[in-house]
Amino acid sequence: MQMILKHTTAGLALVASLLFFSCNSKKSDNTSTISTNKATKITTPVFNGDSAYNYVARQVAFGPRVPNTPEHEACANYLAGELKRFGADVIVQEADVVAFDNTMLKAKNIIGQFNPEKNNRILLFAHWDTRPFADYDKDASKHNTPIDGANDGGSGVGVLLEIARQIGKAGHHLGIDIIFFDAEDYGQPNHLDLPYKEDTWCLGSQYWGKNPHKPNYTARYGILLDMVGAKNALFYKELYSLEFAPELVNRVWNTASDLGYGQYFAYDQGGMITDDHVYVYQLTNIPCIDIIQHDPSSPTSFGSFWHTHEDNMDNIDKNTLKAVGQTVLEVIYSEK
Repeated sequence: MQMILKHTTAGLALVASLLFFSCNSKKSDNTSTISTNKATKITTPVFNGDSAYNYVARQVAFGPRVPNTPEHEACANYLAGELKRFGADVIVQEADVVAFDNTMLKAKNIIGQFNPEKNNRILLFAHWDTRPFADYDKDASKHNTPIDGANDGGSGVGVLLEIARQIGKAGHHLGIDIIFFDAEDYGQPNHLDLPYKEDTWCLGSQYWGKNPHKPNYTARYGILLDMVGAKNALFYKELYSLEFAPELVNRVWNTASDLGYGQYFAYDQGGMITDDHVYVYQLTNIPCIDIIQHDPSSPTSFGSFWHTHEDNMDNIDKNTLKAVGQTVLEVIYSEK
């Protein structure tokens, strides 16, 4: 993903100012929540933070999941197998995509469909590949080595695997699609002196947007999870999300507050992030939002360990995973 205000040849441009306000800090219990409408009562499954944590750890155990590597292939098989185990109808969309340096990447978008026969659908997605460069590592000798990607890549997938497990047990009255997009993090690196190129990030979602797994695919909305596992993470309202789907942003943030997770979901505005949700929206017109960590104290805005070798399991917190996962479950199970 890429933070932008405007494109420059220097790499990532940062949003310069942010507002700070206090956040709701109520503690959440571990009981399931109930969503009610006039026609029916729907019980929201309880998201298991320990389970999500284990899914993140399992991905990291494969090693960096960089396209064209054995570790990438092994993890792809694992992710597809888990979605099948939870009862999803699985499609592995294979795509040849060209990276910024003209490397041909053998990408795999992994798609799990629940209730594939239903036309009324919700889309949940994350990227599962990891960065082939540690371009923000303090040690310059490590800039060209791939990272673990526990938070950046692993956390969003871990949360969605646990959501898939809960949907598999409880069922859902709508169609739910969970997509793990590939080749998101192979964007032009910051440490190389290269002229800026457009659209080098999010190659898997760009491909899927032009070639959806079903002709004329559409959904009520899409929710992207990216970097959702760090300790004490804060999720600000991302600006593209506010442009694409402001009502959904407010609904998600209000739901988090109602559930007692307001300390994670700040009501302030964050930056503009070129992430998978941008291409999904632009290419399919599905309203999409991005739940993504924002750290205004960090020069990159994504945290001190972003795109470094410190993006490992030491930074992953079960409570953060729980806050995001339970919020998303409540949102989709409150749909009529």
